Amino acid sequence: MSSTIPEQAVEVIPAPADDSVWSSVREALRGSTRDYTEGPVGRSILVLAIPMVLEMCMESVFAVCDVFFVSKLGANAVATVGLTESMLTIVYSLAMGLSIGATAMVARRIGERDPDGAARAATQAIVLGLVVAAVLGVLGVIFAPTLLGVMGASNDVVAMGSRYARVMLGGNASILLLFLINAIFRGAGDAAIAMRVLWLANAINIVLGPCLIFGLGPFPELGVTGAAVATTIGRGTGALFAFSRLLKPGSRIDIHARHLRLEPEILGRLIRLSASGTLQMLIGTGSWIALIRVLSTFGSNALAGYTIGIRVIIFALLPS
Repeated sequence: MSSTIPEQAVEVIPAPADDSVWSSVREALRGSTRDYTEGPVGRSILVLAIPMVLEMCMESVFAVCDVFFVSKLGANAVATVGLTESMLTIVYSLAMGLSIGATAMVARRIGERDPDGAARAATQAIVLGLVVAAVLGVLGVIFAPTLLGVMGASNDVVAMGSRYARVMLGGNASILLLFLINAIFRGAGDAAIAMRVLWLANAINIVLGPCLIFGLGPFPELGVTGAAVATTIGRGTGALFAFSRLLKPGSRIDIHARHLRLEPEILGRLIRLSASGTLQMLIGTGSWIALIRVLSTFGSNALAGYTIGIRVIIFALLPS
């Protein structure tokens, strides 16, 4: 039985008369409510791509910032960040895989002029992300010291880094939700919001990081654990801000109370769409984890040197 759902009224801004590259850049950074199914395809791709590239750059800044401040605590602290980040790549893989399915489903519903269907798909994606995050979080908090040991951490690194790993793995919901909600916005054609969410999250992390690591002002001195707390607070704040925009009336994705129910059919479709992408990500992640495990056999100094080196390379490539 089919039903007709009134199409949500969303103001669509026509493409500007000025088709220059710079006007596209300005539109991309400012945010656009254009209908991407109309107008030049090349311009639409550019307007969507610029915020997405900047968003990925901002995601890289989290690890670069953590290593920069933590490096002042010594090789064991940097080794802790490197080993924990290698374990978090599994979370990133799951987050990116689920994001592929969420983006695809939301984009299809938006293209079909079905905002209610897009909101339903978005809600189910968030529910699935919360379930995955809860399972990973519980396992991470319980087994963090064991996982560090399996990754080749020395006793000193395990003693120093267990709390850091527990906070990062236990707070993985901030990562999953950040990826998922931003993917929902991108699927709806609002990539600028996703970009701004990462700006906010990074700004909080950069300010809080040194305060909590070194105990500046009224903040407690938490050492390497402070970096995990700052990063999790930054990402969590970004995720909450992004979620608040989903609840804002008149947005491209407008979630209401009626959408907050489990729909097994949509969940199953989302899992199927995400499965292949997640598997591909996990295969690449496996090689990264294996490399880190091998490096850990050479001691904390070798692992710290590699961790700093790879972050420096990433940071150097960000402007391009």
